[in-house]
Amino acid sequence: MFSSSVHWESSVSTERSCLLFKKFILSVVMVLLVVSGLALAQTLTPLKNQPPDGIIYSFQLTDGTVMVQGGNCSDFWQLTPDINGSYVNGTWTQLASLPAGYAPYATASAVLADGRLLIEGGEYSGCGAEFTLTNQGAVYQPTTNTWTTVTPPKGWNYIGDSPSTVLANGDYLIGNKLTKQDRELNPTTMEWKSMPDKGKADFDAEEGWTLLANGSVLTADVKDAPNSEIYDATAKKPEWTSAGSTIVDLHSPSPYGCINYGPGGKLCYYPPGEIGPAILRPDGTVFYTGSYSKDNGPGNTAIYNSLEGGWTAGPTFPNGDNAGDSFAVLLTNGDVLVEGDSGEGYLWNGSTFTTSAFTPGSLMILPNGQVLVGGGTTEVYTSSGTYQSSWQPTISSYPSSVTPGSTYQISGTQFNGLSQAGSFGDEFQFATNYPLVQITNTGTGHVFYARTHNHSSMGVATGTATVSTNFDVPTTIETGASTLVVIANGIPSNPVDITVQ
Repeated sequence: MFSSSVHWESSVSTERSCLLFKKFILSVVMVLLVVSGLALAQTLTPLKNQPPDGIIYSFQLTDGTVMVQGGNCSDFWQLTPDINGSYVNGTWTQLASLPAGYAPYATASAVLADGRLLIEGGEYSGCGAEFTLTNQGAVYQPTTNTWTTVTPPKGWNYIGDSPSTVLANGDYLIGNKLTKQDRELNPTTMEWKSMPDKGKADFDAEEGWTLLANGSVLTADVKDAPNSEIYDATAKKPEWTSAGSTIVDLHSPSPYGCINYGPGGKLCYYPPGEIGPAILRPDGTVFYTGSYSKDNGPGNTAIYNSLEGGWTAGPTFPNGDNAGDSFAVLLTNGDVLVEGDSGEGYLWNGSTFTTSAFTPGSLMILPNGQVLVGGGTTEVYTSSGTYQSSWQPTISSYPSSVTPGSTYQISGTQFNGLSQAGSFGDEFQFATNYPLVQITNTGTGHVFYARTHNHSSMGVATGTATVSTNFDVPTTIETGASTLVVIANGIPSNPVDITVQ
């Protein structure tokens, strides 16, 4: 496990300690190998105000702020951009901590369509002190700065670092790490229902789930590698079916036997290995990355064509690197930025795989298209190039004038972007495929975000379908002539003119 906050890693189990040592050694080698000119090829800018307690990983809230899990795992912090929309010059505020006794590391998570943040399970409790696969969970309400405990699915005594995703209909789907079982949470009722696991070839441990444009979910198996599977979430009776072989092996063999957990440590978990993150690109391909190979060689990559089906083998990682348990994001120019286990960043543009900047920590796309990089020093990464106009959200219906403190509806196309735009192998889900509303005062140039909620869809690449969201105009907004854009995964729509009364 590679994390931006590693001072507490000494207390984790043998599995994590050994992996951390391996990554540390590889990172030292990589720093020595990368020449300064190559390392500086991309722009990295440190935040003026560093996070008070580090960053394990981050979430894009729908009011334009960023919420991060701090280094003691129960604390959370909020990064607010300055009046000009700069996150580099942003400021930090401490938010409410998780319910007492819940300090998880390596969780399942999602920002929901109503704007709340859901945290489920945790591979470790006590911020890495105990391997528990806890079934605790909590949901955060930004409007009240409060956490509420979430009851686990019936019969699930363990959740841990299970795979999960928000489906196109807004429901939250989670897989059982220890079995093939799936459960779906209705965010409105906060009730779980059992979903069919028919056709699932192996248990869900260590898998990553990628939402596709047709509403189905793609995964590359870890225990049953190199098999891949698709979950048809839109069918009346959802089921898993094979999506074929990934051709190359994307998972690393596990050097560990039984890892004890449960009452008195009497239960055994046999980890199947690790896998890297997967990102759906604007052209409909999914770039899948792998952990180290059987001979401890470089990680493989593979490309899945979600429009036609079928896999092709991609290049191996440069410099003997791999991406087991690492972060990846979709840049606004369509490239995938993948963080190697060494901390080195790599770019995949659909045809070539090249070394980028050193990004040793969490990654997440910001509303302005930059990438927030958590690490020893938190930075923002600025990529070259830009988006194609066909990737932009479009606005078709909106209020011509708004009043501070009021709520309005806005509709158009591609409000959720073309991808979930963020991935980490299995745990640490931080997808950003939901609309943000940004209002800029014409006279002052000052930037304000209106909190969005109740999105009509949480799908990706929704094409010409009309989608909508509600937005709350902040009470602190400046009045007068303004422009409004809808942003998805860092890509803005063309602006429309509005008046703030």
